[in-house]
Amino acid sequence: MQPELARTFLDMGAEYERYRPGFPDDAVAVFASERLGDVLDLGAGTGKLTRKLVPLADRVVAVDPSEPMLDQLRMILPAVDVRVGTAEDIPAPDRSQDLVTVAQAFHWFDESLACAEIARVLRPGGALALLWNTYDPECAWDRACARVLHPGWSDQISERTLPPAMSPLSGFRPVTSAWIPWSERITRDDYLARWMTVSTARAADEDTRADMLSRLEEILDHDPDTRGRTDLDLHQGTEVYVYRHDTGIA
Repeated sequence: MQPELARTFLDMGAEYERYRPGFPDDAVAVFASERLGDVLDLGAGTGKLTRKLVPLADRVVAVDPSEPMLDQLRMILPAVDVRVGTAEDIPAPDRSQDLVTVAQAFHWFDESLACAEIARVLRPGGALALLWNTYDPECAWDRACARVLHPGWSDQISERTLPPAMSPLSGFRPVTSAWIPWSERITRDDYLARWMTVSTARAADEDTRADMLSRLEEILDHDPDTRGRTDLDLHQGTEVYVYRHDTGIA
């Protein structure tokens, strides 16, 4: 967890909603193959995952520390119960949820505190689902761009294991994991703007951001799959990890 980078999202709403991707139905089906009861979407942001949960659940609560993010969610999903809060202090009663979901956010949490809070709000036997959109190892130009914003990190997925290995979480038992490949058509301008919403770009000074953008443009100008194109076919994937709250070890 890097608090200074996590804070870059607190004042962002409209840009995140416009440029960040959502999540494919097949990824949601990994943990929602049956009707859901009470679901809490933690670190919900603008509701990229929340909107997929609403038709599948009896009740959905969306929690995030950013008011601008939640303002977007309220406009898109006016019927959802929206609460300002953090993973380390979840605004929900004990044993009130059947499922907690965390999409694109768990790495920003204090893991030990968050796991304890998630265990607190889950009913016995409740589930925790973690999701991340990530790179397709075969999409060379996207991985090259990733190295500009996340030096070294994108190389960690060059040899993907399927299903993805699951990390131990205190109070939770691993159930299953999956990597769901998918693709989207995105304009070159929106793809570049998407990268400017990541934490490293938002935390950088103006000159550094300009250099990052220039390097991204150079990659797109030279890669044979993107050179001269205004619309790009972006191949990516969603990692899904499902855990069960184990009352015997919580």
